[in-house]
Amino acid sequence: MIRVADSLSHRANATDFPEGPVSMGWFEALVLGLVQGLTEFLPISSSAHLRITAAFAGWDDPGAAFTAVTQIGTELAVILYFSKKIGRILAAWWRSIYRPEWRHHPDARLGWLIIVGSLPIVVLGLLFQDAIDSAFRDLRLTATTLIVFGILLLIADRVGRQYRTLDQLTIPHGIGYGFAQAMALIPGVSRSGGTVTAGLFLGYTRAEAAEYAFLLALPAVFGSGLYKLTDIGGENSPEWGPTILATLVAFGVGYLVIAWLMNYIKTKSYVPFVIYRIALGVLLIVLVATGVLDPNAGPAM
Repeated sequence: MIRVADSLSHRANATDFPEGPVSMGWFEALVLGLVQGLTEFLPISSSAHLRITAAFAGWDDPGAAFTAVTQIGTELAVILYFSKKIGRILAAWWRSIYRPEWRHHPDARLGWLIIVGSLPIVVLGLLFQDAIDSAFRDLRLTATTLIVFGILLLIADRVGRQYRTLDQLTIPHGIGYGFAQAMALIPGVSRSGGTVTAGLFLGYTRAEAAEYAFLLALPAVFGSGLYKLTDIGGENSPEWGPTILATLVAFGVGYLVIAWLMNYIKTKSYVPFVIYRIALGVLLIVLVATGVLDPNAGPAM
C-alpha cells in the first residue's frame, strides 16, 4: 500500500512550492477520464472517485477545475443519448416564451423546471467556491458523504412509492431536486445519486428520477465547466492536453454507461451501489485513521 501520508507530508505548506499547473501525464489523464466516464452517471460520485484515484496512485489532486471540465464530456454524452427528448424540450420551451398556450405543455414545463432546479447549485456553487476547491476535498468528508448518502439512497429506494412520471413534476419538486443536486458540490454525495434519491423520496420511478437527474445536470455542469475553463493550465490545474484527452475519454465511456444504467434500473434496485458506497467509505476511513492515506493526499500545490 502506498504510504501517501509519508510521501506527501512535506507538502503541507503551499508556499514551499512554486505556483503553476498540476503535473499530469497522458496516462494519468487516460485513467482519470475512464474514472469520470464510468462514475459520473452511477450514484457513487465521480468527483469522489477522481479524488480517491489520485490519492491512491500518489498523484496530485487533479482539482475542482479538472473535474468540472471533464464533466463537460459526460454531459455531451447525455445530449447525444437523449437528443430527441432534449430537442422536444427546447422547441416547446422556446415556443412557450412567446405563445402562452404552450406554457402548459409537458415538455415546455419540463424546460422551465430544469431552469428552476438549476438555481440552487448555481447560487451555492458561487457562495462556497473556495470550500469546493479546498475543504470539501478532504478524504474524511468524502468518506462520510459516501456512507451517509448511500444509506439515504437505500431508504429512498425501499420506501419510495415510485408511481410519478416527469409529466407530474411540480415547481416545489423541481426545487427539491435542485437542492439535492447542489449537495453534490461535496465529493462523495454524487450528482446523480443525490438527485435520484430526492426523486425516489418524492415518489418518482427509478427511470424517471434518473432521466431527470441527467437532464437537470446539463445547465449546471456546462455552466461550471465553462466557468472553470480559464483555470485549466493555471495554478492548481493540469495542462490543456491531458484535460482534453480525459474529457474525450469521459464522453465515450459515459455514453456506454448511460445506455447500460437506463436498462439496468428498469428491473433492478440501487442496492449494489449502496453496498459499494458504504464499503468504499469505510475503507477510506480505515486508511486515513491508520495513516496509510493522508486526508489531503495528493494536494495540487
